[in-house]
Amino acid sequence: MSQDLLKSNLLTLERKLTLLLDKHKSIKEEVGLLKEENNELKQVLKQKAEQLSSFQNQIKISKIVGEIDSDGKDATELKRKIDDYIKEIDKCIVHLSR
Repeated sequence: MSQDLLKSNLLTLERKLTLLLDKHKSIKEEVGLLKEENNELKQVLKQKAEQLSSFQNQIKISKIVGEIDSDGKDATELKRKIDDYIKEIDKCIVHLSR
């Protein structure tokens, strides 16, 4: 092989290596961003699961309140207290969601 051909092949190889290193750097940065996004989405999912659990508990409590005999004075007071607790829990959920 001639000296010029070797030099040309070497330059081509250097160019390809530079392109490959740039691509590697770009992909590495993208992987970092995707990992960060994945962690953020996991946090959001966890928060939504907690909210869902809270809402399910709220529904259960509402059903219990609905089943209480509404004729008695104690039942009315109990319903009022449970409603107050539910409102307070809702406020806490909203506050924690911020």
